[in-house]
Amino acid sequence: MGRAGCCYRGAERLASPSLVRRFRPLLLLIIGLCCGAHIGQCQVATPQCRIQKCTTDFVSLTSHLTPAVDGFDTEFCKALRAYSACTQRTAKACRGNLVFHSALLGISDLMSQRSCSRDGPTPSAHPEIPLEPCNYHSRTQHTHTHSHSHSHSHGHGHSRSRPGYLFCGLFGDPHLRTFKDSFQTCKVEGAWPLIDNDYLSVQVTNVPVVPGSSATATNKITIIFKPYEGCTDQRVYQAVTDSLPAAFDDGTVSSGDPIHTSFGADGVAGKVRALWISERSPGRHVELHAGYIGVTVIIRQLGRYLTLAVRIPEELAQAYDDTQDLQLCLNGCPSSERIDQAGHLPLPLSPPALGLQQQQLHRPSYASQTQAYPHGATHVFAMDGAKERCSEQLEVLDIYFHSCVFDLLTTGDANFTLAAHSAQKDMESLHPHRDRWRIYPRGSAASYFHSDSQLIKKLALLLLCALSVVFM
Repeated sequence: MGRAGCCYRGAERLASPSLVRRFRPLLLLIIGLCCGAHIGQCQVATPQCRIQKCTTDFVSLTSHLTPAVDGFDTEFCKALRAYSACTQRTAKACRGNLVFHSALLGISDLMSQRSCSRDGPTPSAHPEIPLEPCNYHSRTQHTHTHSHSHSHSHGHGHSRSRPGYLFCGLFGDPHLRTFKDSFQTCKVEGAWPLIDNDYLSVQVTNVPVVPGSSATATNKITIIFKPYEGCTDQRVYQAVTDSLPAAFDDGTVSSGDPIHTSFGADGVAGKVRALWISERSPGRHVELHAGYIGVTVIIRQLGRYLTLAVRIPEELAQAYDDTQDLQLCLNGCPSSERIDQAGHLPLPLSPPALGLQQQQLHRPSYASQTQAYPHGATHVFAMDGAKERCSEQLEVLDIYFHSCVFDLLTTGDANFTLAAHSAQKDMESLHPHRDRWRIYPRGSAASYFHSDSQLIKKLALLLLCALSVVFM
């Protein structure tokens, strides 16, 4: 007779102790993913169990440590001992909590890897981190640490959370992704402010693309980095079609004193300044880094038009007065300038005007390194042809794909395909919230599938948690 509870030959081996030991790291990873990232879905968290605070304190104690620096192991072991002591204090309240038990195993493994003794010194609750006044991350980390310490010394249970970041992008005809992840397609011909606060101003100029159409595209970007005492004076950067410089208007490529040493991919050390420009591809791709305010800007030229992507700390984006309320990244385009209809972008039913192709034949060609398609290579795309061309660059049928199809049907310019693809990649590199990356056209089948998939993911996480409990 077979063993009770086995559904098929060999099934009893799944629960063997040797197999459990062999796959314990994988099971711990499953617990960490489903319970650490989605705490509360695997078990009911009780207010008394403070394992989340223990973990947060451990991250705070180790976030400034660098393995290449002498004394790393000593300080890391101190932090591990403090982490272990914290778990012991909350052990009774956390009995049965999967996150707690996976943390215990993780601490034990890390102590073995680093040869840490169980007995020994522990660090002060909040070590002093060197302050770099012209490094936004350093300033905010320092402020967070001190406010955290201040709140505990006065018996408060909450401290000021670390600041978040916002993303804004502009590309194509143009398509705007605001700080609130609202996706809009606008006319906005002429000069318009995207960002205008106490630290930064970003203005774009849009020109008509096709005669007889309301669609425009960006051919000029002006960025003003405002003075910041002790870090940088004012710097202005300006990009126009066929001129994507690797320097500010005054010819400089950086500003401010070096704030720290950075090691590149080739291992070469270099001094990072408060504000600097990085030319990634001559005439095609430039990045501006304002470390003193935590801002990154990516500018590209694809075809005859420019794309823009910006990441900025939320607290800085909100630093403006009533005279600066016209900001497309902040509030979106005025309703009179919207081409989309409350998020729905109707696709053109007719091909682009013949005037576009006549216009292209009379324009001079320009350097091939600034584009992927020849300047005169415009086409009359039908719906299926536009979708096929866009699918060559964009695999996900989200709003970037939809915008690509709209641009091809409107203009016939294949360079807009590359613009949509680059805009999507820049968004993925700068947008701080991965779960908000994908936006689908309203009413599309993909949007319903996306909402359903979120439920499926949650159910899958619960199943993984259940399986991990069985095999532990």
